[in-house]
Amino acid sequence: MRKRLVPVLIIAIGIAVFVLLRVTRPAPEPVAPQERSWRVETLVVEPSALQPSLTLYGQLESPRRFTVVAPLAGRIDQLPVRDGQVVEEGTLLVALDDADIEPRLQQARAELRDAEAQLTSERSAHANDRQALELEKRILANARRTLERTEQLIERQVVSRADLEAASDALERAALTVATRERAIESFPSREAALQARVDRAQSSLESTERDVQRSRFRAPFDGVVSQVEVAVGDQVSANASLMQFYPVDGMELRATLPQIYSQDFVQALAAGEQLVAHTLEVAPPVSMTLQRIAGLAEARGVEAIFRLDEAAPNLRLGTLLAVSVPRPVRQNSVALPYSALYGNDTIYQLIDGRMARLRVERVGETLREDGSRWVLVRSEQLQPGMRIIVTHLPNAIDGLRVDPVEQSGTPAGEPAQ
Repeated sequence: MRKRLVPVLIIAIGIAVFVLLRVTRPAPEPVAPQERSWRVETLVVEPSALQPSLTLYGQLESPRRFTVVAPLAGRIDQLPVRDGQVVEEGTLLVALDDADIEPRLQQARAELRDAEAQLTSERSAHANDRQALELEKRILANARRTLERTEQLIERQVVSRADLEAASDALERAALTVATRERAIESFPSREAALQARVDRAQSSLESTERDVQRSRFRAPFDGVVSQVEVAVGDQVSANASLMQFYPVDGMELRATLPQIYSQDFVQALAAGEQLVAHTLEVAPPVSMTLQRIAGLAEARGVEAIFRLDEAAPNLRLGTLLAVSVPRPVRQNSVALPYSALYGNDTIYQLIDGRMARLRVERVGETLREDGSRWVLVRSEQLQPGMRIIVTHLPNAIDGLRVDPVEQSGTPAGEPAQ
């Protein structure tokens, strides 16, 4: 019995001690929650009248670019230029083999001589017909008089009936000969016109062949750049086969997509005679270009603005993608901020008593700084001189978030404060 009570007694004593210790333990001090703050950089702003710029992206093209084609079928004999080579006006670009060209020229000349000879022969035959007609008319008159005398002699029974029939046949043959000759003379203008047309066709064919012969040795019509060479010396090409592309070094244009929200401003500026000059970004030295026109067809994403380069740029090539900065009208009460300060398109945050305060703004463009960086331009009636705008972009930015402003050279902004 005692052996059974001992374990129970030990368990009871342990429970009593545990309860006593739990009741008499000291109460822990309450821990106050500590709010986290984020290190950020700020910028003191002074609203003023600033000129925004718009960055556009476009591709270079040339309205004078053309394709050099083979005027005749033949073999490539000379190709002294290479893809990308800048050449002067008059430089030989490509030439076909004369052995393929000369027979065509000789054939065209022979066809013209043949047509001219046939026309000369027909005119000579016409002149002979006119002379022969006079003789044949006299023969017809003689045959008619012979028939009349024979009829008189028949009445007096001096000649036989066979003589009358012979005289009648001679008259009919003479009349048929005259009629045939007259028809030949009457149809001469149509035959002459047909032969003259043949001569004209042969002449045109010869002139076309001569032009093709000249074009078979193609020379640069102006200072330009060779591109997309598609043949090599010895290649056999067909007529109208593409050989290469060629375009001038000057007169290049940039087609840049202009967002719809800005298109009317640019159209009105052109209509008012304003000169909008853009400058390339990330190209040294910068290239200037002037807005010439707005494309006639718009799309959902915008309309193309066409700029013409003010000076020749031999270092640029067609198809090059360029970013250009285009100035826009001056906007009052605007400030320049780094893009990291902007949330969406219409929100920035002001620093007030160590916390973020939301400000609604209007994005009016961007500006190019002296160091080459691009800052966004915003405006708002709430912007006041001396405001401290948070320029560090926080992914968890909300109105009222606690932040800790730091200097530019301090702890990296955007990290939690210790």
